[in-house]
Amino acid sequence: MKQALVDDTEDVSLDFGNEEELAFRKAKIRHPLATFFHLFFRVSAIITYVCCDWFSKSFVGCFVTVLLLLSLDFWSVKNVTGRLLVGLRWWNQIDEDGKSHWIFEARKVSPNNIAATEAEARIFWLGLIICPMIWIVFFFSTLFSLKLKWLALVVAGISLQAANLYGYILCKMGGNSDISKVAASFLSQTVFQTACPEDFQKPGLEGLEIHQH
Repeated sequence: MKQALVDDTEDVSLDFGNEEELAFRKAKIRHPLATFFHLFFRVSAIITYVCCDWFSKSFVGCFVTVLLLLSLDFWSVKNVTGRLLVGLRWWNQIDEDGKSHWIFEARKVSPNNIAATEAEARIFWLGLIICPMIWIVFFFSTLFSLKLKWLALVVAGISLQAANLYGYILCKMGGNSDISKVAASFLSQTVFQTACPEDFQKPGLEGLEIHQH
């Protein structure tokens, strides 16, 4: 009887990897410092632009301060927060022939290198999308109110933040250079991620290179 009981018993291997990864992705923020600076510079630039007339009457001082915050935001998002919060990185380089090359990288998910948490991903993409839209609103308000001296600063804000948004969308969508298809696909995946976050998986990119002519 004891031997029969042993024979009828089968070893069942339980895979806790997916459960652990899902619990990790639903956990709280893993990189608080990177998350803070992802929003700090761009929000500070917006607040400084809106309130600079209250704090200082120096146009040059306000202009330089906002431009410095925008530059710090561009560098930190492009080189630090994107890599830590969503595992993506992009850059553009010019070869010896003068041709522009878009290069995209994505962090591979492994047992020792788990994907970013959902909270970090949401904060990253919301900050990346909403702030350029605010600068577009500033552009039209500046244009219609005839405050043309601020127009160059607003255009710089749109350009720097839109460049990061464009680069990261291309990186996330696999380097597709057709921006209309990229935008439609990105919107559909964003809606799907919001509805079913546990079923969402990032496309795996590693050393992908796109040549733009």
